[in-house]
Amino acid sequence: MRTIRQIPAYLRLLGGLITDGRVSRLDRVLVLAAIAYIVSPLDFIPDLIPFLGEVDDVFLLMLALQRLVENAGQRVLLDHWRGDPRELDGLNVASVVSAAGFFLPLRMRRRLRRMAGMRGRG
Repeated sequence: MRTIRQIPAYLRLLGGLITDGRVSRLDRVLVLAAIAYIVSPLDFIPDLIPFLGEVDDVFLLMLALQRLVENAGQRVLLDHWRGDPRELDGLNVASVVSAAGFFLPLRMRRRLRRMAGMRGRG
């Protein structure tokens, strides 16, 4: 529930990172491309297929966001974060990514959690 209440803060963080020139252009483009993919009518898995049609959208966006946050660096993250800095430690970012993957199939969810866990320790 706490993560859900923090969605506006995470959206502000995302907006700040996407517009910050210190963040890699590639990372910013990947997030924007994932968002464009979500709103595009063309998908690898058509949205007409119940549940699976949305899974590829969420998975691509989570991967792009995870890369953006990891590569931005702690200083840049803190410059755009309005909450308690401890909320941005690797474990908390990893848990947000894992929580967001709740609706993914088990295999994709395990992969996403594994990736989030590895980044959280680094």
